[in-house]
Order: sequence, then structure tokens, then C-alpha cells
Amino acid sequence: MLNRYSRLVLRAPVGVLAVSSFLFAQSVLASMGNIATTYGLLPQDMATAQSFSLFSDQVSASYYNPASLALSERGELSFGFLQASPSLEVTSNGGANPPARSGTVLESNQTETVLFGMKTNLTSLTKFKTPVYLALMAGVEKYGLEMLAFESNSSQEGQFMQYGQKPLFLSVSAAANVIPGFHLGAGVRVTLHAKANMVLESDLAGNTNSEELSVDAEPVFIPLLGAYFDMDTLLCNEGEPCLLEGLDLAISYRGESDTQTKVNANATIPGTIPDPGLPLVVNTLDAYQPMIVSLGARYQLTENWQLAATLEYQNWAELENKLKDDTIKDQGNLSFQDAFVPRFGARYQFTENTQFLTGISYEESVLKDGLTPDVNVFDNDRIIVGAGVSHVYRDTHFLAFPLRIDGAYQYHHLVERDFVLSSDEAAISPYESVTTSGNAHVLSVSFSMMF
Repeated sequence: MLNRYSRLVLRAPVGVLAVSSFLFAQSVLASMGNIATTYGLLPQDMATAQSFSLFSDQVSASYYNPASLALSERGELSFGFLQASPSLEVTSNGGANPPARSGTVLESNQTETVLFGMKTNLTSLTKFKTPVYLALMAGVEKYGLEMLAFESNSSQEGQFMQYGQKPLFLSVSAAANVIPGFHLGAGVRVTLHAKANMVLESDLAGNTNSEELSVDAEPVFIPLLGAYFDMDTLLCNEGEPCLLEGLDLAISYRGESDTQTKVNANATIPGTIPDPGLPLVVNTLDAYQPMIVSLGARYQLTENWQLAATLEYQNWAELENKLKDDTIKDQGNLSFQDAFVPRFGARYQFTENTQFLTGISYEESVLKDGLTPDVNVFDNDRIIVGAGVSHVYRDTHFLAFPLRIDGAYQYHHLVERDFVLSSDEAAISPYESVTTSGNAHVLSVSFSMMF
């Protein structure tokens, strides 16, 4: 009798997994990062390690700093492609019956994203004189074939927190020039929270009937705010020497967001498990982005050289409270710390139509403890270096408007860090000490028609 009951308990989660498969289409590795913060959206964001992103007038400004959309009067239609190839390694330092691995590549799942962006001047549809610019940015994994795919699990061999395939990305923002030299912008990032409810009746052999299934996915809107200050225009007199000439400042706020899924299942067995039945609840989140406040400065050093620096504050400590409601990761007792991320970049105007860009950033690990029982999460300090080129074709002979082509390469170096693996399912726990390291190679290209 106990064995039959155990089989039923196991069969009901199978139904839960069926619902999850319906929601996610295909399982991939979990990730607490997202494409915009882990890599960057467009090649110019990647090439400069996001140091210039607060000052970009491209459609990616709809996420990084909506106010920058007002820097250019042109409309824009962009298509981009990004491929990230991480190689995340684990080396065993010994323990109680550790697996045989030395420099083993634990994760190497590629991120393959197609990006679409559009920017337009809404004023042409109204009688207002002040231009209002609207932009949309969207990204879909597997070159457009996956929108909400991830897997959330515990792991005895360990799992990296920041890397993995990225689900749907979508942001919509607007901006306007308030006074000469001062722009304001606001928008939203859209994430999905999915919920599935399943009710079934079964006999002791596990044969089900009277099944009911409902699935809902509701959008969640996360605020994006930004401001842009042209200090030369705001504070300097035209034609007079000014220390602030060539200096721009920017600040942006991005609210906390995540992709979340909750599955509720109830199973009844007439005469054995009466209504409301055996409840099975799975609640998990993925693609988490903390609240981020960014402050940046850009300086026109010479006629051809621009320098930029950005400092980001990321409120990762709030993720601890989020994971308390995560039925898969809650036993790990994960502890996080807030982070300050410095970013530096340079842009060189080689010719009137060609620019070279480069940048570097250092991101300290936000995971406090090297021991996260059962879940066994890894996170390392990261050094990110990027380089890229941007070229504008004024006359393509087949398009009515100029075409800009951008390309970028980005390299991630994961600094070595020690962790201890632990699991309630192991005979001896903690059972292994490991050192994690790795790298990631990222390539990106975009095509933008400016009108």
C-alpha cells in the first residue's frame, strides 16, 4: 500500500512537469542574470562594457537611460544578433568520494539572441511642438525560437548563477527635451509571471481522470527612469571659455524584475485522499535583475576622442527575500550582498563615418557564502573587456536612408573562487571542495537604418 501511495505522489509531480514543459517549451540552464546586464544589448553597449550606454542615442537607450533617446532627432529601425559562448570550469580539491574531475567544463550552453529595436518621433502624430521620442527594444532567445525557457533545480555537482540562456527581453520608453541641455525619459521593462493550476483524480494504480488544467501568464511592468545633462549647454555661455565644456552627465533608475513561474497541483484518490487532495506547489524565479541606479559622465577629450565612466549600484541583497518563496532554491539559504560596478570606456572617431570603441568593467561577486546546501550555486568576480567598430553607410544604393553596421567582441574572465558542495542526499556532507573559474566569448552585430 505504501509503495502504491508513493507511486501516486511521484505521478502527480509528473503532471506538474508536464505543465512546466508546456510553459517553457524547452528546458535550459537556470540563470540569475539577463542579457542586458550580463552582456549588453547592442554592439556599442557590449564594446564599451556598458560604460557609454547611459549616453547612447540608439534604441538600447530605451532600457539603459530613456532620456538619451532625445539626443537624436532621427528615427531608427535596428536588428541585432548576439552569441555568447561561456566555458565555466570546476576543479575538485578533494573531499569525501569526490567525482573525478579536474578543470571540467561544467557549463557551456550558448546564449543565442536576436534583437529588434525601433525608435520614432511621436510629435508628427500630434500638434505638440516639443518632440517626444518613443522606442521599443525586444530580444528573443535561440534566434527567435524561445521566449520563456529555463530550468530551475538543485544540483549536486554545482551550477553557475550568472550564465545560461536568457528568456524574452522587452522594454518600451519615451523621452523629451525639457529645456535646452536637459532631457528626461521614462519607460517600462516587461517580464512575465506564469501560473498553472491542475486538478486531477486518480486510482491507486496512478490512472487519472477528471483532469483540469489552466495556464495564465500575466505581464509585469518594471519602471525605467532616466535624466541627461549637457553641462556645456546648461551652464556655459556660448563663445566663452568654460571648464564644463564637453562634459555630459546622466543618471538612470531600473526597477527590480524577474521571470517567475508558479504551478499548483491537487491530486485526489477516492476513499484514500479526499478533497481538497494532495497539494503540490512549485514556485520558482529566474532571470532576476536587481534594482539598479547608474551614474555616469562622458567627456569630449579632443575632437576625435570621447571618454566615459559609469558607476552602478545593484541591490542584490533583496534577492534573499525573493528566494525564501522559491520552493526549489529556498533550502540553499543563499545570501547576497549589494554591488558597485565601475565601467570605463573610450570612443575614437576614426573618420566621419567610422568609430572604434572599447571598454572594461569589474563586477564583484554578489554571492556572500561559498556554501549553499543542495542548490550549490557558484558565482565569481568577473573582469569584462570589450572592443568594437561602428560604420555608417550614407549611400547604400538600395536603401532610401543611411545604414549603420555595428560589430563587437566581448571577453569575460571569471576569477578563481573556492566553494564547498553539500547535499542532504549525500552519505557524507559537505562532500567536496572545488575551485571555479572560466571565461566567455561574446560576438554581436547589428544593422540600423536611420530615417
